[in-house]
Amino acid sequence: MGENDWIILQTIHSERNITKAAEKLYLSQPALTYRLKQIEKEFGTKIVYRGKRGIEFTPQGEYLVQYAHNMLSLLRQTKEHMNNMDNKVRGTLRLGVSSLFARYQLAPILKNFLAQYPEVEINVTTGWSSAVIQSVFKEEVHVGIIRGDHNWPEQKMLLKEEKVCLVSDSPVPFEDLPNLPRINYSTDSSLKNLIQNWWNEMYRQPPLITMEVDRIETCLEMVQHGLGYGLFPSLCLHDRDNLFTADLLDRDGQPIIRKTSLIYRNTATRLSVIRAFVNFLAAN
Repeated sequence: MGENDWIILQTIHSERNITKAAEKLYLSQPALTYRLKQIEKEFGTKIVYRGKRGIEFTPQGEYLVQYAHNMLSLLRQTKEHMNNMDNKVRGTLRLGVSSLFARYQLAPILKNFLAQYPEVEINVTTGWSSAVIQSVFKEEVHVGIIRGDHNWPEQKMLLKEEKVCLVSDSPVPFEDLPNLPRINYSTDSSLKNLIQNWWNEMYRQPPLITMEVDRIETCLEMVQHGLGYGLFPSLCLHDRDNLFTADLLDRDGQPIIRKTSLIYRNTATRLSVIRAFVNFLAAN
């Protein structure tokens, strides 16, 4: 069993569906099924079976999947160290990035970094900050860019701070908010808690939430069409000059702040490509 088989096992385990795994691996379904049977023949045991929810792994199969994960991780680390031995800044930089930051800020950062280090390849995974933290901890990515206040026991660098704002299609008095329609959007728990704590400090009654949408961009469109107000980090407001915005302030008149941070493991900067990226962000 070699690298391709490790990838096959991980993909099937992730997808739990032979057809979807074959599509992801750019293989035909018969070719993938044949290779899976060959792995079972090599180890003399059944490693998968069809269950009610799709492909299920036997205990022996789960063990092989973990083995495949460990071997792919070791192979990746070996390749990274080989690229690092001449101290040139090259190789693959694996980033885990908060979806909102990726949407509004990441592209120019990567463009400028690659202009300075053209031999680097970038692999980006986006998602909630909590998922990014887990990916960094498991060393599935080299560094993470997260938003909000999160506990991280190793290296952490503040990248930026921004204000959280009230946004509506026309001026709104803060004292009227409890009686006005508010539109909520799906976001990570740290921003939810930040906004909720501010609300609890300022008002004695709950907000009048009339819509729940899945994305912050959808919420902004609803606000722009006068269907209610929303509370947003200022990061996403750069193209919304036609909207009324006002900073959220606590009882002491201090703005409510949302942080963006870079996190990485203590040992990560042993690789020149990670050192270069950390230093690049620190200088910019």
